[in-house]
Amino acid sequence: MRGCERAAPGIRARETLQKGLEKAIQEILQNTQGKDTPTALDILIESGKEHGKELTMQELKDGTLELIFAAYATTASASTSLIMQLLKHPRVLEKLREELRSKGILHNGCICEGSLRLDNINGLQYLDCVIKEVLRLFTPISGGYRTVLQTFELDGFQIPKGWSVMYSIRDTHDTAPVFKDVDVFDPDRFGQGRSEDKEGRFHYLPFGGGVRTCLGKHLAKLFLKALAIELASTSRFELATRTFPRITLVPVVHPVDGLKVKFFGLDSNQNEILTGTDAMLGATV
Repeated sequence: MRGCERAAPGIRARETLQKGLEKAIQEILQNTQGKDTPTALDILIESGKEHGKELTMQELKDGTLELIFAAYATTASASTSLIMQLLKHPRVLEKLREELRSKGILHNGCICEGSLRLDNINGLQYLDCVIKEVLRLFTPISGGYRTVLQTFELDGFQIPKGWSVMYSIRDTHDTAPVFKDVDVFDPDRFGQGRSEDKEGRFHYLPFGGGVRTCLGKHLAKLFLKALAIELASTSRFELATRTFPRITLVPVVHPVDGLKVKFFGLDSNQNEILTGTDAMLGATV
């Protein structure tokens, strides 16, 4: 019985989520006018039709849930890499805070009410550079697979139709001639004065490329930006171990034993909010 009792809240939460998704899907299906670009749901429906199948509501809900949660591991990886780089580069963190102040988002140590609108977040150019540089150096996954649709030749080698080929995102970022000092964490490389990612189509591809680029890339970048704003605005944080952990690349980029960090809340005067015990401040990400 205890196991059932523990599972009950999760089951109820799932049912609530399913009902909400069904309502949202029905509204989208009924409102087909005035769309400039297809949504992920539109693409999912069209994919079913291409294979001669009309997806059921349950299949649409399952597919939508997969789109929402499939990037959990990769987003967790990128979030951890972001925190680690802000720990290693305090000047980058302070420059980020300066941008938040200059844009009216951070004032007297607090996030201004109503300032975290999508247009405001997208207007934070230095924040965008920071996220891009994290994803360049610490792309969560190493590459992707494609099926060859037509036989072609590459550097004197014939690649037959039907073969599966893998492209390496990490190696591309490491060897792309457009990036200077590839091992250095330097968000300014993506600034207006340099724009190293603009020199060529496929030198920078943390979310893959072509028609099968990651559908969730905009949501993932928005999540990382929101995390960076929260970290820069409302807390001070420091490494809880003597040295930074060793990084492994499989199955996604992550610290071998986690990244242990202490977070300290800040009041409106940027003073630390004292807690009863240090245990309350520790966190592993």
